[in-house]
Formats: sequence, structure tokens, C-alpha cells
Amino acid sequence: MTLVVGLGPGAPDAVPAAALAAAASAARLLAPERLAPELAVLLPSPPIPLGDPAAAPGDATIVAPDAQAHRIARALPGADTLPAREALRARAIGAEVAALAEVGLRLRRECPWDRVQTAETIVPHTIEEAFEVADAVAAGGAGLADELGDLLFQPVFLARLLEEEGGADLADVARGQADKLVSRHPHVYGERVAETAGAVVDLWERRKREERRDQGIFHDLPPGLPALALATKAQKRAAAVGFDLPDVAAALDKLDEEVAELRAEPGARELGDVLFAAVAAARALGADPELALRAAARRFRERVEAAARLAAQAGEAFEALDPAAQMRWYAEARDSL
Repeated sequence: MTLVVGLGPGAPDAVPAAALAAAASAARLLAPERLAPELAVLLPSPPIPLGDPAAAPGDATIVAPDAQAHRIARALPGADTLPAREALRARAIGAEVAALAEVGLRLRRECPWDRVQTAETIVPHTIEEAFEVADAVAAGGAGLADELGDLLFQPVFLARLLEEEGGADLADVARGQADKLVSRHPHVYGERVAETAGAVVDLWERRKREERRDQGIFHDLPPGLPALALATKAQKRAAAVGFDLPDVAAALDKLDEEVAELRAEPGARELGDVLFAAVAAARALGADPELALRAAARRFRERVEAAARLAAQAGEAFEALDPAAQMRWYAEARDSL
């Protein structure tokens, strides 16, 4: 049997007693090759490095700081862990987020650029990183982990700025969010019942209305939201009090109606109504309009680039062709993708 033991976040004074007891009773003790000396000295005997030929599979106890132990356990799905896998995962997440917060603290202290930042100067980067996450999702998840890391650092750094001003720190922010999520999921943490995703949304919106009763139907609608997000959130607020299109067919009928009005009277006002109706259609379909539009923009780009390549292969310069010829190449590219 293989046992993977978490040694805590990595500090020698934070090693759990149960971890030391498990190491003391191990028939074979293994550890990562670069186990910190201050942790190794706490062990009852020098561990065999995991890269050593003597660390062949078999009965053994592998010890490592929580984050490393979690990665090792994921690579050994049949191994037992101490603590249990879910607890080890939680401890590993805590350790890694804490390490990220330490990076932010050091940058704030030692980097000339980071030292002069304020919440106002950082927020545009936060918005940009959120859109890059959306792009990664629209692209099918390629690069999503990296983009999530970029986005994760934004609240970590903003929480540091808040803490410097005497406000909440990252732990307070996380705790507040956890408490909020618990309170808004009574069907999970309480006795309310919600069998469908739609019922969950109804409970969520009802709870938020109760919390913000004095703010009216359209509470929490920041005017700086991008237009698609603003339209979506406004429609959801109205739907929370029952004002909504009943189904997909009704949403598509409304979209057809607005398109007909735009044809009859072309202009920005009617165009806005078409876009707003398209958002309602996306909601009815269960699609996020931001992601749907980003995916469409990506497909358009890929098709135009493919059309230009096809034209070049035929000895034609795409940009020099008339619109009708360009559309013919575009149609061929669309059919081939």
C-alpha cells in the first residue's frame, strides 16, 4: 500500500503531528528530491528521493508539503492519503493561494511598477483578464488554466491594496464570499428544494431581492458593464419578478419582430432593440451571449483567414478582389471548416 502524507504548507512549525506519526511508522519513507532541509530534519530517518531507483513501486509512505503531496496523490489514484483526499486538496489549494498572495506582497514591496498601483489603475487589467478568460472558453478551453491564473492574481492583488488601506484582507474576502454563496444556496445548505437549474436561479434572485429590497428591481446594475453584460443582467433582474419571455419560440418571435422593425425603419434605436432581443434569445437558449458572440467572432476570423489562403493558393490576392469574389472564397472556406 502507498500512503501519501501532507506535511502542511511547508513551514517546519506547521507540520501536523499525524504526519510525523505516519512518517515514524513507515516501512519505507519517500519524499520529493528537493524536500526542504528544514522539513527533512523533522523526519525520523532520511527519506529516499522519489527519483532514486530504490523508490520503486511498493509499500511506502511518501511525504511532501501539501501542494506537492496533492499532485503526487493525483498521479497515484489508488494510493491512500493523510489527510483524506478532499482535505488534502483543500489544504493544497490554501497553500498555493497563500503562496500567490506572498508573491503579490513581495511585488508590492519591491517592484517599482507594482508599488505605484492603485485599485483604479489595476481594475482595467482585471477587466482585460476577464475577457481573456472568456476568449479561452470561447476557443474551447485552450489556454484556460493560464488565463485563469492571470485572472486569479487580480483579486489577490486588489485584496492586498484593500488591506493596506485598513480594509478586509484576502481571507476576509474569501470568507465573505463563501458565506454569501452558502446563504444563497438554501437548497444545498438548508431545507429549500430546487430540482432544476431554473429553480436555482429563481431562489438566487429571490434571495438577492430580499437582501436589497430597498434598491428596486434593477439593483446591482453597474453602468460601466459592457453592453452585452448590462443587457443580460437587466433582463435577468426583470425575469426575477416574472417579466420574461416564456420560451425559446417566443424569444425568437420577438427577435424576428425587432428585425422586421429594423428593416422598416433602419437606425440605431431599432438596431439596439434587435441586439437586446438577441440577448433574450440567447438567454432562452441557455447560452451566454458574450461567449456566443466571441465564438462567432473567432469563427469569422478563421473563415476570412482561410478564404484569403484559398485565394492565394489560386493565385489571387484576397484584398484585391471585389466583394462578390471575396464572398465566394468565404463561402468555400466556411464549408471547409
